[in-house]
Amino acid sequence: MHLFGTSHVNDRGHLQIGGVDTVELTEKYGTPLYVYDVELIRERARGFKRTFEELGIPAQVAYASKAFSSIAMIQLAEQEGLSLDVVSAGELYTAIKANFPTERIHFHGNNKSVEELHMALDYQIGCIVVDNFSELTLLEEICSNREEKVRILLRVTPGIEAHTHDYILTGQEDSKFGFDLINGQAEGALKQALKSKWLEVLGLHCHIGSQIFQTTGFLLAAQKIIGKLREWHKAIGFQPKVLNLGGGFGIRYTEEDDPLPASQYVEEIVREVQIQIAQSDLEMPEIWIEPGRSLVGDAGITLYKVGSEKEVPDVRKYLAVDGGMSDNIRPALYEAKYDAVLANRPLDPVEETVAIAGKCCESGDMLIWDLPLPKAGRGDILAVFCTGAYGYSMSNNYNRIPRPAVVFVENGEARLVIRRETFDDLIRHDLAFHEAVGLNKE
Repeated sequence: MHLFGTSHVNDRGHLQIGGVDTVELTEKYGTPLYVYDVELIRERARGFKRTFEELGIPAQVAYASKAFSSIAMIQLAEQEGLSLDVVSAGELYTAIKANFPTERIHFHGNNKSVEELHMALDYQIGCIVVDNFSELTLLEEICSNREEKVRILLRVTPGIEAHTHDYILTGQEDSKFGFDLINGQAEGALKQALKSKWLEVLGLHCHIGSQIFQTTGFLLAAQKIIGKLREWHKAIGFQPKVLNLGGGFGIRYTEEDDPLPASQYVEEIVREVQIQIAQSDLEMPEIWIEPGRSLVGDAGITLYKVGSEKEVPDVRKYLAVDGGMSDNIRPALYEAKYDAVLANRPLDPVEETVAIAGKCCESGDMLIWDLPLPKAGRGDILAVFCTGAYGYSMSNNYNRIPRPAVVFVENGEARLVIRRETFDDLIRHDLAFHEAVGLNKE
């Protein structure tokens, strides 16, 4: 059993997090339940920031809020002095409602709408990360009409493949994201942006993938990007103020995973940038990174209540829980793997290996295929580790299952930060058939 952050087994023999008994949490808030270890999130954030400070490098550590966005989470990021990445009007709206400083917000996305770009300008956010020529032209037109300047980064794809699941590769040449660095698109975008009096080009951005356990990809990306920057500096005199090398730093989901400490990612990235910059006439840019999963992933667990069981002789035993792909779609989507224990008796000896099934009406709704557990049955509490990233943010109402509640725990105190959805919430926007208004009805 690998425990994260403040997690330990208390004197009642229960899993405890942030000084709070997880069994008591389920009794008060129900299941499924997302629980976040706030102290661990703070520790991760401070680790990234401290490493830059110790190296004496101007930097921004931006929380990639797509991993988990809520008002409380954004406020926690602000407390720790982080910047913030958003990828939609909804994430931006959440940040505004959390009173996050807009000058530290960066707006990403490959298909920002006209309304979203106006919203970003209305709130005077710190930076828009421009993803393609269509957006570049549209943003210049909007800013010209508004007679308003905006700071931008140009997202580039450096042609580096991260060794991770194909669905979450984003830095290779064939990608829906960014201007290609190799075929001349990035240079063309830079020249177009520099001609505009409304666009201030801060520098370049790239993101090579997710759940990365080595620094090799980041270093190769830095080499390729700075190599191009060196050429552009000689040709057109462009000096970047910012180099954003994205996120994707891996975490430990199971014993198969062996991530690096946050400090090592930062140290090696900074060292490589310094080496490359020293071989040019460029000045050292500010370095930005965008951790998401590595800030909140292993700080979150999901608590479920065990329900039915099914034995398939000589094949496997299934244990079903009261959640599944509606609160954690990653196993079905990415074949993601997780570890888990019985929160109400984590130290009991292992007696069997079971498959943890979700309750959705899909054969693919399986959370864990082979999990060693004590003899378990109806009413036991299963704690699935490392669900803090892309659990709640990708949750859904399939089979009309309400989304779970979210609780933050710290120093013996539990705070409900997202209420559990009710059945009334599920039908809040439904219209009865006789109320429905068609196109031809006044």
